[in-house]
Amino acid sequence: MSRAAERLQLMSNHLDRSPASIGAAATHAQTLGPGHPQPLRYSFATAALTPDQRAFYEENGFLLIKNLVSEEEIERFRKEFERICRREVQVPGLVVMRDVSILKSEFVPDQKAVSKLQDFQESPALFQYCSLPQILKYVECFTGPNVMAMHTMLINKPPDAGNKTSRHPMHQDLHYFPFRPSDRIVCAWTAMEKVNRQNGCLVVLPGTHQGTLLEHDYPEWEGGVNKMYHGVRDYDPKQPRVYMEMEKGDTVFFHPLLIHGSGMNQTQGFRKAISCHYASSDCYYIDVKGTTQENIENEVKEIAERKFGVEGITFKDTWAIRGRLVQGERLSL
Repeated sequence: MSRAAERLQLMSNHLDRSPASIGAAATHAQTLGPGHPQPLRYSFATAALTPDQRAFYEENGFLLIKNLVSEEEIERFRKEFERICRREVQVPGLVVMRDVSILKSEFVPDQKAVSKLQDFQESPALFQYCSLPQILKYVECFTGPNVMAMHTMLINKPPDAGNKTSRHPMHQDLHYFPFRPSDRIVCAWTAMEKVNRQNGCLVVLPGTHQGTLLEHDYPEWEGGVNKMYHGVRDYDPKQPRVYMEMEKGDTVFFHPLLIHGSGMNQTQGFRKAISCHYASSDCYYIDVKGTTQENIENEVKEIAERKFGVEGITFKDTWAIRGRLVQGERLSL
């Protein structure tokens, strides 16, 4: 059976069953009482991370590893991206996104028209990123040995057209995910070229991963906001921030509660990066009804029903059909 057929069968199985009555799990763990040493909560002791690296991630919620992905591997991903943009290859389930400012103008079918490829898990060439041994060596420090690739993206941030739509609002990735626990989820984000403040590097608020999931919605930006680009409603804009300036092949790993975003691209070139959100396969799905995630649930369901032509798709279904085992055994997800 092909991967596409398996995904449709999985969707059918999900639609046939009644929704699970699982309440939303807390996103902040209990701490030990006075007099007890505080264990490291966010990572496992493996040979990949030094004690200093584990302590840094514990405190800040992100970790930058320099020169992790080779130039040859990045060039392979770049060429496949260009092939997809030229429509030389069709990838099942792939979502091709365009900046809202590009949508309002004429464009040709090449990479200049595409701001992001989302859900590339069915592309053999691009999915190689998710299974790179040097990436997984670090991923399993946060997820454990059973690893699922849950969300894949290749970002092609366009030059800003003057209305600042190339920005990405400050957000927490957990807002989009109906699975927990949050501490067993991690994003790997690799720069495909030099990334700096001029072309819109990531900006993070260190330590915010120690908080809880905040309310998100579309920001009220005069120039418009790209589809699904929700932002945190209330956070202190004066909070210390770190601009993640990176060289080609550098990779940052970060927690799904870490508040982060990116600035507008003020250059004439496109800023490319490739990423994957991983989760332990023994994570579990939750019901987000009545929570701050209900708005993104409704939006995702509407898009999925229109895309697949099937009514009754749940938020969990949309994630179950795109998740793909990378390492170990597929358990709950």
